[in-house]
Amino acid sequence: MIIDAWAQHPTLRHTQDPIFDSLRRWTKAPMPTEQLPVAATLALMDQGGVAKSLISAWVAPRNVMISNDEVARFMAEAPDRLLGVGSVDISRPMQAVREIRRCVNELGFKAIRVLPWLWELPPTDRRFYPVYTACCELGVPFCTQIGHTGPLMPSEVGRPIYLDQVALDFPELKIVAGHIGYPWADEAIAVATKHEHVYIDTSAYTVNRYPPQLVEFMRGHGRRKVLFGTNYPMITPAKALDGLPQLELGTAVEADFLWGNAMHVFAL
Repeated sequence: MIIDAWAQHPTLRHTQDPIFDSLRRWTKAPMPTEQLPVAATLALMDQGGVAKSLISAWVAPRNVMISNDEVARFMAEAPDRLLGVGSVDISRPMQAVREIRRCVNELGFKAIRVLPWLWELPPTDRRFYPVYTACCELGVPFCTQIGHTGPLMPSEVGRPIYLDQVALDFPELKIVAGHIGYPWADEAIAVATKHEHVYIDTSAYTVNRYPPQLVEFMRGHGRRKVLFGTNYPMITPAKALDGLPQLELGTAVEADFLWGNAMHVFAL
């Protein structure tokens, strides 16, 4: 079994947003002109052997690219395959807390994601703290991005070391730090090693681009700390997994990476 810890079933608002123009230059993908059906996402999951994907909402300042209700509708089309990850407007703290409660208690979402680069704020900013509190109260992970940004936005807010302070302030909060953390992979590994509930996911990177120190971490004391992710639709599951045997993780470590750690972190 494989669980994708970071994916999106995109809306046209999401895929056509100019903020992703730089990514389209990398992927050479044409600008989508039609809404992607859920069946197409499921077919690509099947092609890569992915059993379940955690699909996220995208809430940015003054712009909702994928709403929580849209994620819920996508989930309803494939309830055994798609799991929801909510997002909120951190500039409105009380509204954000109420929406997190709705996402978890009414929509059945498994986590909440907020991206520092979208807000141009580090995760230690006070506007994130009501989100962390709500996630702790509801027992769901907080997901975020670490490392540089593909979109032409400041990357510094993605320094993994910021999560050190967050984990100190909220020791019971499960934090899933996506996108590996490059070029600060050592920082990411250090923070995940130090804190019991800090994890790394490999979304936005294909196997052959994993930093060597991350692979060594996975093989050793970080066996329970790294989750597989794609960042679909930017990278399809099959492409993300191509070359996995070359990592020589061994059967048990590979199982933890591909599904076991996600099962634990997201309480699946």
